[in-house]
Amino acid sequence: MKRLLGVLLALPLSVLAAEPVATATAAAAPVASSGVAGQLTQLVFGLLLVLGLIFFLAWLLRRVQQAGPAGKGQVIELIGSRALGPRDRLMLVQVGNEQILLGLSPGSITALHVLKEPVQVPSTTEKTTPEFAQRLLDILGKDQKDKK
Repeated sequence: MKRLLGVLLALPLSVLAAEPVATATAAAAPVASSGVAGQLTQLVFGLLLVLGLIFFLAWLLRRVQQAGPAGKGQVIELIGSRALGPRDRLMLVQVGNEQILLGLSPGSITALHVLKEPVQVPSTTEKTTPEFAQRLLDILGKDQKDKK
């Protein structure tokens, strides 16, 4: 009888001792999978945060450049530009009272001609909007004043 009582008392203790191992093993599997999912989620949010920061800084840089003095205090002013090819351009630049036609290529800038009489460029205070952009703004109900 003592032997049976000892076995019965020992049995539940061995079952209880083995149970935490089984519970720990069963609980470890979901934790591992949720740990990987958590790490992946954290990685995606971190990537989105960095990309958002890059776009915000690019937007801020454009705003700061537009807010700067437009031509005030500048000695050299760009009058006009024309693309000749994918990498070559003609540029008309005003330096003081002289206008110079420059040829730009990937490796050099060449003064092509110094104009004796400056070219009169109509000064418009409004920025011209390409036709497609203007039509898109009209469709969306945006006014040109909202763009500034």
